[in-house]
Amino acid sequence: MKIGLYFGTFNPIHVGHLTIANHLAEYSDLDQVWFVVTPHSPFKKKNSLLDNYQRLEMVYLATKDYPKLKESNIEFGLPQPNYTVNTLSYLEEKYPDNEFALIMGEDNLKSFHKWKNYEVILARHSIYVYPRISEGTINHQFEDHPNIVKVDAPIMQLSSTFIRKSIKAGKNVKPMLPEHVWQYLDEMNFYK
Repeated sequence: MKIGLYFGTFNPIHVGHLTIANHLAEYSDLDQVWFVVTPHSPFKKKNSLLDNYQRLEMVYLATKDYPKLKESNIEFGLPQPNYTVNTLSYLEEKYPDNEFALIMGEDNLKSFHKWKNYEVILARHSIYVYPRISEGTINHQFEDHPNIVKVDAPIMQLSSTFIRKSIKAGKNVKPMLPEHVWQYLDEMNFYK
């Protein structure tokens, strides 16, 4: 099985995340997309970041009706600070029959050369890149790389930061969130 790994804090997960992941699950050769919830770093104090399991719960609520989309807490048990290359090694060991690919926005590809052991990641894994409206150009070494797959997914101009600020300001963000996620956030009074 070929699995796309979509890393993020998902604080909160929103319809933009779901749209991109579902597009990849339906219109690429990926069999599933796993939302890998990035744990809160114990070394960083970030008041706006919800607890790991609250964010995992939101991802579960958002994806439970989509058989090809799954939540993953795989990084919760790995030593911190963690690097993507370590997560990939762990997953390959734990699920030897699966092939893992990365999913990232075009904006992240611009700084990919700064990632720990990025050459190892690129040599062993495909990277599915979805479009973002952003400034700057992609590093030429990634432009025509055989393991970089550019995906013609919808461009989503929605961010978790915008949603958190909107909730704090008392705005109605219900259309930007999966229904179950909105209900959970509202019930728990998150980001207010």
